[in-house]
Amino acid sequence: MTVLGLVAGSCGGLDTRFRTELAEPAAERGWRLAITLTPTAARWLDHAGEIPKLQALTDLPVRSESRLPDEPRPHPDPGVFLFAPASANSVAKLALGIADNQALTVLGDVLGDPRVRIVVRYLAQPARSRHPAWQGHLAALASAGADVSQLVEPWSTALDGLTD
Repeated sequence: MTVLGLVAGSCGGLDTRFRTELAEPAAERGWRLAITLTPTAARWLDHAGEIPKLQALTDLPVRSESRLPDEPRPHPDPGVFLFAPASANSVAKLALGIADNQALTVLGDVLGDPRVRIVVRYLAQPARSRHPAWQGHLAALASAGADVSQLVEPWSTALDGLTD
């Protein structure tokens, strides 16, 4: 079973759609899920009672915090990452190399590595796309080899074409 690094940020619909439209379909397609959440995404999913349901889909821990130096690495190295939904804030931070949470650290550590595929599907308000830095952030990620585009309906289409 191939490991999929499934990363999520705090975007509208996360609490009701992430498990049913991304995590469950990925598991049904045969992926072993290594789920990592931004701190706010973890808070939202915990509040919605989704963390135990996500945990039931994988034999790996659902992460949102870094491990202590003497703790073993809880996830194997995925060959493929799907960051969906990715917030505009997280897209900007990833593009700038800001790794201030576990989700951005795991992605930042492999961004630009030709052996690892990163797919970023963002949800951003239209006003964000007018920000002068937005197109530069998207271009920076694309230049590092990431496949970047807006998350479309249904969310499960983000899984199409993912291969190890």
